[in-house]
Amino acid sequence: MAFESGLQGKVAIVTGGSRGIGRAIVELLASQGCDVTFFYRGNAGAANEVVAAVAGLGGKATAMQVDVADSAACIAAVEQVADRCERIDILVNNAGIVRDNLTAAMEDDEISSVLNTNVGGVFNMVRPVIPFMMSQRSGRIVNLSSVAGSKAGRGQANYAASKGAVDAITRALAVELAPRKILVNAVAPGVIETDMSQQVRDLADDQVKSRILLKRYGQASDIAQAVAFLVSDMASYVTGQVLYVDGGFKMD
Repeated sequence: MAFESGLQGKVAIVTGGSRGIGRAIVELLASQGCDVTFFYRGNAGAANEVVAAVAGLGGKATAMQVDVADSAACIAAVEQVADRCERIDILVNNAGIVRDNLTAAMEDDEISSVLNTNVGGVFNMVRPVIPFMMSQRSGRIVNLSSVAGSKAGRGQANYAASKGAVDAITRALAVELAPRKILVNAVAPGVIETDMSQQVRDLADDQVKSRILLKRYGQASDIAQAVAFLVSDMASYVTGQVLYVDGGFKMD
């Protein structure tokens, strides 16, 4: 049996697509024939590198500077994509931030900024995208969660809360949108070799690896492949799920 992704010609939006996991997702979806628009918050140089890399491989990617914590900016950006591409088939909510600190010492901004981006950003993107998918009676939404949502570490109360909320949003949206043939799932990465996890890896490398059954960190490509599976034809009977891609983190 030949496996076909069914992604050729699909229109995708990926938030936080200029670096790390987001970049890997953009590049993989583009390689499968998607017309990808990715949002980035501030690093125009990194965004331009992604566009050039995708173009060099014969793919199509467009960068837009959008802060997902800004609902008006998200609405305007989604409408621009829909006007240009005439449809939206895939949304990957990848944008997220970390502001780790012990809860007793946590500042107001360390709480609000994480929740506004990691949770508010999901709401700000799905609300304008859903009407387009509903009119098509098809669509795929994948939210990037984290193992922290269920297996939080010290100093992660704000981040863990945000990712637990992402899991809950994913399940609720799956129920709401199933009648319109829109599938909603989440991918929960473990410790992946990206800039976001650099501090944790530097401070407790051996300790962290000792809690991973495969005894190594994941790669951004591991997460991108899981996302590509969930938005492909191969996952046409999967919705409301949180797929852990963590090497067996904290299972021993």
